[in-house]
Amino acid sequence: MRPPMLNKILAADRFEMGLWVGRNAADSIRMALSEFGHANIVVATGASQFEVLASLAEQPGIDWSKVTGFHLDEYVGVSPDHPASFCKYLRERFVEKVSPGAFHYLRGDEDPVETMKRVGDLLRQTRIDVSLVGIGENAHLAFNDPPADLTTTEPYLLVDLDQRCREQQVGEGWFSSLEEVPTQAISMSVQQILKSRQIFCSVPDAQKAEAVAKTLAVVNEPMVPASALHLHPNATLIIDIASSAELDRDVRNSMEPGS
Repeated sequence: MRPPMLNKILAADRFEMGLWVGRNAADSIRMALSEFGHANIVVATGASQFEVLASLAEQPGIDWSKVTGFHLDEYVGVSPDHPASFCKYLRERFVEKVSPGAFHYLRGDEDPVETMKRVGDLLRQTRIDVSLVGIGENAHLAFNDPPADLTTTEPYLLVDLDQRCREQQVGEGWFSSLEEVPTQAISMSVQQILKSRQIFCSVPDAQKAEAVAKTLAVVNEPMVPASALHLHPNATLIIDIASSAELDRDVRNSMEPGS
């Protein structure tokens, strides 16, 4: 039986979603700053995070000099200046806008084993207050494609990207052809994501509707990696009308509005 832990929010569209997540993530960051004097966050990338990060960067009352950020995942073999680089994405869309006290990037052009050890060793010593994540069209969480390792406690993994994941990157315009999409990535592990005190998982758009339905139908299933979120006591799945298309009306009606 599915644990009734996963909070679910239904927003009208991706813009309303971004505003809701930005406001609520900011509240959580401010609470961590008040409680601990410092906050640590994990930041995702991709099309699902455009409005989320734009909204978060505009929230008032956060002393970003007391916030440390961690990078969720990155392609292996991609330089930080490549148009599809998540380092570039994070630098331009978030880090340069808020100037956090520190941000720990995963550089795709460095040895992946050394990178995983360097940032992973820091993560092992760090309390994560807020994680911003998304779900892929194949229901991956970070770059943990199905069948995902849901048990390893290593902070980061070197993973092979499956066909559907790579096709999604082309479909979203990050690469012009499948041949250009890297076949491997560094990904934060599912167990590491679940160590966060709070998780906001943003999933807009119709092409994610199947993944959303699968995520809500099972629990901790390796073929549906995002279903591990059900095990977290303070995780919220935020979807929009488009990505809710394959849910029963009763399920949609039971969700809190994201406005």
